[in-house]
Order: sequence, then C-alpha cells, then structure tokens
Amino acid sequence: MSNNRSSGTGILGILFLIFLVLKLTGVGAIANWSWWWVTAPLWIPAIFLLAALAAYLVVQILVHIFR
Repeated sequence: MSNNRSSGTGILGILFLIFLVLKLTGVGAIANWSWWWVTAPLWIPAIFLLAALAAYLVVQILVHIFR
C-alpha cells in the first residue's frame, strides 16, 4: 500500500516566490509590476474556487425552485 502525500509548495506557491524575489530585487519587467500581480498566484485560484462555488449554489437554488 502506498501513501501518497504532498506536503510541499505547489507550482503557484513557487511562482509567487519567484515573482516576489524578482520584484524585491528589481530584476526585469516584474520589478515594475503592481503588487496585485505579484501576489496573483495566491489570490486568483481562490477567486476561481469562489466563483465555481457560487455557480454551483445558483444552479442548486434554481433546481430547487423549478422542481
């Protein structure tokens, strides 16, 4: 029996760390980015998750109303 557990940083976390280091060191075009875009790998997935949850809830409510 195998025990597959992930306890590391995901691709979005690594992307955020790369953006953060580049922003703080002033390297490349990322140095001119807004902090919103530097932190985007952290909050954009949460927005998609909340949008999917909201869509699911709307569908469930509509199914309940028109049943």
